[in-house]
Amino acid sequence: MNGIKFLVDDKGNTTAVLIDLKKHAELWEDFYDNLIAETRAKEPTESWESVKRKLRRAGKLRA
Repeated sequence: MNGIKFLVDDKGNTTAVLIDLKKHAELWEDFYDNLIAETRAKEPTESWESVKRKLRRAGKLRA
């Protein structure tokens, strides 16, 4: 694929990828977003109602 290069070690194992961000910025953003989501998958969640209550108390959201 044009604009993407794979780096390999002495044994031929892929160790890294170089991405031309001028050509593939959206691809990188999608990859990065997925990576962030995966790292946060086990974090505790909070309901939207709970978040709204906290924002209202802090004066950052109107009723």
